[in-house]
Amino acid sequence: MKLKIIIGIIAGIALMQCANTDTPVAGNINPDHTPPGKIEGSPEYNDGKYSDMGTALNLSFTEFASTTWDFLFSDNNRTPDTELPVKQADLSHFNNPGSGQLNVTWLGHSSLMINIDGYKILVDPVFEKRISVFGPTRFNGDVPLDIRQVPPVDAVIISHDHYDHLNKFSVQGLMDRAEKFIVPLHAGALLIDWGVPREKIVELDWWQEYRLDQNLMVAATPAQHFSGRGITDRNKTLWASWVIEAPSHKIFFSGDSGYFAGLKQIGDKYGPFDMTFIECGAYGKSWPKVHMFPEQTVQAHLDLKGDVLHPIHWATFNLALHPWYEPMERLTAAADDKNIKTATPVVGETTVYGLRIPAARWWEEPMRLSGDGLKENDDAISRSSQKR
Repeated sequence: MKLKIIIGIIAGIALMQCANTDTPVAGNINPDHTPPGKIEGSPEYNDGKYSDMGTALNLSFTEFASTTWDFLFSDNNRTPDTELPVKQADLSHFNNPGSGQLNVTWLGHSSLMINIDGYKILVDPVFEKRISVFGPTRFNGDVPLDIRQVPPVDAVIISHDHYDHLNKFSVQGLMDRAEKFIVPLHAGALLIDWGVPREKIVELDWWQEYRLDQNLMVAATPAQHFSGRGITDRNKTLWASWVIEAPSHKIFFSGDSGYFAGLKQIGDKYGPFDMTFIECGAYGKSWPKVHMFPEQTVQAHLDLKGDVLHPIHWATFNLALHPWYEPMERLTAAADDKNIKTATPVVGETTVYGLRIPAARWWEEPMRLSGDGLKENDDAISRSSQKR
């Protein structure tokens, strides 16, 4: 029990490090990519840290203790009572070299395999069942693809250094198969420590762009979040959302972010997007600035001028206090109200833009098996008026 309490306190400290962010104006950054370790000139970097440029959310001791207690001892259907559906990933779409296509395979949480106009890209790949020594285990069991089956890829893109997005095992397993690792500023140092050749690493500040060739552009864009893999290294590396643009398609990936005005600025500069991949889970009333509530995910999609919304960061790990299914119940209600096309694949399933958009509400059956699921679903919908 003592170990559980210690782990919970450490988790609570991480969850409480919530910040508000004001976004630097697009166009104020040198558009050239930054070699690993080069941080001079970044407006976000000062005195050894990347600034949240706002007011940190300061919880009282009582609020902190209450949240930590709930995280340790409350149930609230945070994990499913039955195995969730999963499909073994089909690589045929990912391996298709043809141009003019956009297909995306969801590997759970925020991990995506993307084929955009024939370019193969992995985003926040996590190929482990457990994200850290004491971290939570996947709801879905094993990853729907063995990392040894991953073919050579054009790029691996990382949003930030948190364990559920930057995974040492996965980076080392992909090191010889990826042409480039594209990461936010200062995150390249970890990859170098893990053995990735320096020449494979591209570090970008917000609003910087990098071209793999004349047909594929990747841009780092702002996100409202924070970084750190321990208690003492908060904000030592930058965090980012991402724009990926090819000749025929354009997509947005949020990484982790709270809802903020910068999303509309990204939409104005780079939109419209064929697909947006936006987080919708792991939110909480005690950390409202660094993760979106589901209704905010829908608004972010509108701000970004997206066509198809593909929710991420849900149904994989127990990282918050809400029921595991609540994010999608709230999100689909809000999306339906706005007539937004929403992709809802099971883990391992592929969305083919323009041809096959998975729309089954597959979580409803296991939700009904999660205790008082229907009542809690009604409660979740009633909470959808959460202020943005």
